[in-house]
Amino acid sequence: MTDGAVRTTTDSLNRAGVSGNGTGIAGSRPLRDHPLRQVLTNEVHARPPESVAAPVRATMLAMLSGEGATEVDRRHLEALCDWAGVVRPPQGATHHSASFGSFHLKWERHTEFSTWTVFRPSAMPAGALVDPFLEPALHALPREWLAGLPGELLVGIHVAVLGADTPEPSPSMMAAMFGSESYVGSRIAGRSATAWTDFRIHGDGFSRMLVADHSMTPRQTGRVVQRLLEIETYRVLALLALPMARGVLPRIGPIESGLAEVTNRIACLRGLQDERDLLDRLTLLAAQTEQISAETAYRFGAARAYYELVERRIEELREIRIEGLQTVQEFMDRRLTPAIRTCEAVEQRLESLSQRVARASTLLRTRVEIAVEGQNAELLQSMDRRAQLQLRLQETVEGLSVVAISYYLVGIVGYAAKGLKGFGLKVDPDMLVGVMIPIVIAFVWSGVRRIRKVLVGGH
Repeated sequence: MTDGAVRTTTDSLNRAGVSGNGTGIAGSRPLRDHPLRQVLTNEVHARPPESVAAPVRATMLAMLSGEGATEVDRRHLEALCDWAGVVRPPQGATHHSASFGSFHLKWERHTEFSTWTVFRPSAMPAGALVDPFLEPALHALPREWLAGLPGELLVGIHVAVLGADTPEPSPSMMAAMFGSESYVGSRIAGRSATAWTDFRIHGDGFSRMLVADHSMTPRQTGRVVQRLLEIETYRVLALLALPMARGVLPRIGPIESGLAEVTNRIACLRGLQDERDLLDRLTLLAAQTEQISAETAYRFGAARAYYELVERRIEELREIRIEGLQTVQEFMDRRLTPAIRTCEAVEQRLESLSQRVARASTLLRTRVEIAVEGQNAELLQSMDRRAQLQLRLQETVEGLSVVAISYYLVGIVGYAAKGLKGFGLKVDPDMLVGVMIPIVIAFVWSGVRRIRKVLVGGH
């Protein structure tokens, strides 16, 4: 394309209002962004792993503070920032990372808990191996500020990352650091690191994780540390459902027994009152079942979500077995998976119980409705019989009414005849009354029938 053609095309686009960066429209008006465009785009970049270079020590605290404690956490972090002269986290932030001179702190707010992770360069001499948990990174934080952390401590972990020039600890040294030989370990991240832990709380109140960096970059080191910390955090959070599952089991048993008893009695009910009493008991069992389900639904759902995160983080480690040691995956399969299966079994048992109560209630209500319909049919038959009796009584009353009205009309005719005789007319009152009796009766009878026909035809 020639230069002249390029200039012509550019002039045409400019006249059309299309800018060179593709964000303009006719009249140079900018495109209107969706209100959530920035938030949704940045969500995939939220809570990035820290870039840390070995040797380094870290301590992570997971504080269970419940939902709605974000602002409380942020204000507590602001107090530390003001103490150190560091820039505060922005309003509405749910995570923040900052350097405080001798240490680096990372705060993350999750749905029901917050994590506070402090990183501190290790002072371990090059090429030497001493106990890496003697001086944890947590000691760099002010004690007063640390004591005021919102929530309750659920997970506390000390992590030590050994440099590539530090010799790998021997089994006896590992047993000394972890207090026993019941620890797990594996090669991770494509053999560029090795990780060991025992998933226990030691005498200082914290768990311990040891990572040997063989050839990782600072970014890789940060990702490995974050995955290990998340595995332990989500493991404990998933297990929060286990005590609840064990606690509701004694409450489920009586409900199941009561439901079985009610179901057996449905087939041998004798009266409407028995059915109503049984329906009241079923309603009580249903209320108790729904109460337990409401108490446990959130915790069981959260346990499933946390367990899935644990499995995903373990997969991301890309473990390779160390001969003689369990891998993290094997440890979780033996210890965590059965606990989660127990919670799932209790949840399914509750769901099955709720469905059985609903089916029994439906069956009993159907039986009660059929009984009520039978009573309604009997009532309609009784009303029909009463209506027939009323009709017969009405016909009898009509006959008496014809006689009574005829009697009064004949009497009037007799008085009229006597009056005519008094005026000098030759009229025999008795004969006239005798002649008028059948005529009056016929007239009254036909009049009553006509009135009844009119009334019946109107309805």
